[in-house]
Amino acid sequence: MKKVIITSSNPVKLEATKRGFAKMFPEEKFEFVVHPVSSEVPNQPNGDRETFKGAMNRIKNAEKEISGADFYVGIEGGIDLKKKDTEIFAWIIIKSKEKIGKSRTATFYLPEKINAILKKGEEVGVATDIIFETNNSKQKGGAVGVLTNRAVDRTKFYEDSVALALISFKNSDLYS
Repeated sequence: MKKVIITSSNPVKLEATKRGFAKMFPEEKFEFVVHPVSSEVPNQPNGDRETFKGAMNRIKNAEKEISGADFYVGIEGGIDLKKKDTEIFAWIIIKSKEKIGKSRTATFYLPEKINAILKKGEEVGVATDIIFETNNSKQKGGAVGVLTNRAVDRTKFYEDSVALALISFKNSDLYS
């Protein structure tokens, strides 16, 4: 059984990882271990580079603490805070001893009410909870779940991108 380290304790990221691996490797068995580590970026990463760095730092820090896993999964949600239209997305990075897989989720734009709270330094989850009077939305359906009336929740939003980050492992003869 292959061991997969998920570098966050967020249940959404754990479930998305399980689903993504099951889609790409339905015949294989995996042991999923939650091992939260620092991303070494702000709690609300801003911009593509900072968000990518956060996902990569999670993997590097997990490898220092737990060696010998078959896969390390770093998922980092971020925003591109703009004057008017703030974009939200996440980077998914999966690393083994031999390979690395990367994927970025789709993006969507946040409403101005959430954007205004973000400009004051709050995270998307906090802003979503304030505007929609929810509690701990980032570990549930997320802003995407609230804004789509659960047509897409945060787990689903990450799940396909986890599968996409596994392409290089599924097609290892094409990726070196």
